[in-house]
Amino acid sequence: MQFGRASGILLHPTSLPSHGGVGDLGPAAYEFLDFLAAAEQGLWQVLPLAPGGFGNSPYSAISAFAGNPPLVSLERLAERGWIDRERVLSLPDSESNVDYPRVYATKLPLLREAARNFISGRGDGDRSRFDRFKQQNQWWLDDYVLFEALRDRQQGASWNTWPRPLAQREASALDAMRRELADDLEQRKVIHFAFFEQWRAIRQRCQQLGIKIIGDVAIFVSYDSADVWTHPDIFHLDENREPYVVAGVPPDAFSVTGQRWGNPLYRWDVLRSRAYDWWVRRMRWALGTCDILRLDHFRGFESYWEIPAHEPTAVNGRWVEGPKDDLFRALREQLGELPLIAEDLGMITAEVHALRQRLQIPGMRVLQFGFGDPGAHIYLPHNFERNTVVYTGTHDNDTTVGWWNVTAADRERRAAAQYLGCDGHDVHWAFIRAAEASIADLCVIPLQDLLGLGEEARMNTPSHLEGNWSWRFRAGALTPQLAEQLRTLTELSDRHQSVLAAKEQGYREASEQFAA
Repeated sequence: MQFGRASGILLHPTSLPSHGGVGDLGPAAYEFLDFLAAAEQGLWQVLPLAPGGFGNSPYSAISAFAGNPPLVSLERLAERGWIDRERVLSLPDSESNVDYPRVYATKLPLLREAARNFISGRGDGDRSRFDRFKQQNQWWLDDYVLFEALRDRQQGASWNTWPRPLAQREASALDAMRRELADDLEQRKVIHFAFFEQWRAIRQRCQQLGIKIIGDVAIFVSYDSADVWTHPDIFHLDENREPYVVAGVPPDAFSVTGQRWGNPLYRWDVLRSRAYDWWVRRMRWALGTCDILRLDHFRGFESYWEIPAHEPTAVNGRWVEGPKDDLFRALREQLGELPLIAEDLGMITAEVHALRQRLQIPGMRVLQFGFGDPGAHIYLPHNFERNTVVYTGTHDNDTTVGWWNVTAADRERRAAAQYLGCDGHDVHWAFIRAAEASIADLCVIPLQDLLGLGEEARMNTPSHLEGNWSWRFRAGALTPQLAEQLRTLTELSDRHQSVLAAKEQGYREASEQFAA
C-alpha cells in the first residue's frame, strides 16, 4: 500500500508524564496530541498496547487482544463518576521513570475499586455500552479475563504449571472457576471496557486532528499467554502442551549464539486449513484499534528460525518456510486492503525483499544503521525508495545523542559527520533533517531524538533484562518553540499536506463514525 507523504513521532503511552507513576490515556495523552497537531505531524506510532509479560515488555504480552490496564486513566474514570477524585489524587505523582511493581501495587487496586463502583451503579450512564462491549468481544474477553484471574491466583506462574485440569482446559474445571470467580471476572471486564472506551476517545481526537496511529503487531505470541492456553492446536506443542520447537534468530555479527526468544511456533498447516481464522481475527481487531500496522519480524512470514526447545541457545536451528503470500492473500480476501509496514531490519534475504515488494508493503530504514561498512548504506537516504518508512532510530536503538556519544564506533561518527555535515552539536537535528528531507513517504522520529536526550532515555536494550520499557518524558518538555521548529521542517519537507487533508475529512467523519 502506498502512503501519502507524512511524518510523526514514536512514543509509547507508558512514556507520557501522566499522574500516578505511569503514562496513560488521560490528560497528558491529549496534550501530546495537541503538540503533534501544532507541529503538523500526521503520525503517532505506539508499541503493542497489550498487557506486558516477562520484563514488562509489550512484545512479551499475555494477550494479543487485551489492552494494558495501567494505561487506563483514573482521572478520566473520576470524570465519569466511577471513583472519587480524592482517591485518584492519593496516588504518588512522580514524573520519574516507570516503577512497575509500585504501579501494580498502587494504581491497579484503584482500578479495581473503580470497577466495583461501576458495577454497584456509579457507572449507570455507561452500562449499555459495557453490555455491548461484552457481547461484541466475548470471543476473546471471556477466556482472557479467566486466564488473568487464574494467573493471579497462581501467583503469576505460567499456565503450564497450573493444576492439570486448568492447564488442559477441562470444561468442568473451567466452569467451576467461572462460578467461583464470577465477581472478579466481571470487574476485570469493566477495566478492559474502560481501556477500550478511553482508546476509542483517543482515536476520535486523532481523527479530528488528522493524525493516524501506527500500531505494532508482533508476529509471535508468548507461550505464557491466553492465546496459547486457549488455542493450543495452532501451535507446535507436545501432548503435555509444552513447545518442542521455539522461535529465535541465528548467530550473526551481533551475537555468536543468536537469539533464542522461546516463543512457540505456529502450525501454519493447521491455520491454512482453517483459512487462517485466528490471524484474520487478530488483524481485524488490530485494524479496529489503529490506522496503520507495523509487522514486527516480517521476515518470519517468509521463513523463520526453528530451534529445538531443549537447546539453550539459537545456534542449532534451521530455517523453515513461512506462510508467505498465502496468509496475506487470505487476509486481504477477508479484510480488504491492508495498511501495513514491514519491519525488515537485520539480515534480510532476497526472498524476503521479494515478498515485501510483491505485497507492496513499505519497509523500514533506520539512519543509525547507515554509517558502518558499505553494505549498511542501504539505510542512507540516497538509497531510499519512496515506499519506505525512515526512522532516526527505533525503540531498540540508543537515542541518537546516546549513539553519537556512547554507542557509535569512531568510524561511524566520522562517516555521519561527513554525510550530515555536523560536528556533533545538535546531532539529533542533523538526523531529523536528513530523515524529514528524504524521499521516503513516511518519516517517524522517536520523541527522545526530538528532545535531544542521551542514553538515559533509551527505551529498550535487547538481551538486557533490567531497566527497559520504563522511560518517561517530563511535563513541560513539549514547548511551543519545539513544535514551531518541527513544523517548519515538516512544511519545508512537504510532509504536512496529507495532515491538512486528513484533518478536514476527520472533522466531517469523526462524530458519525464514533457515534455508530
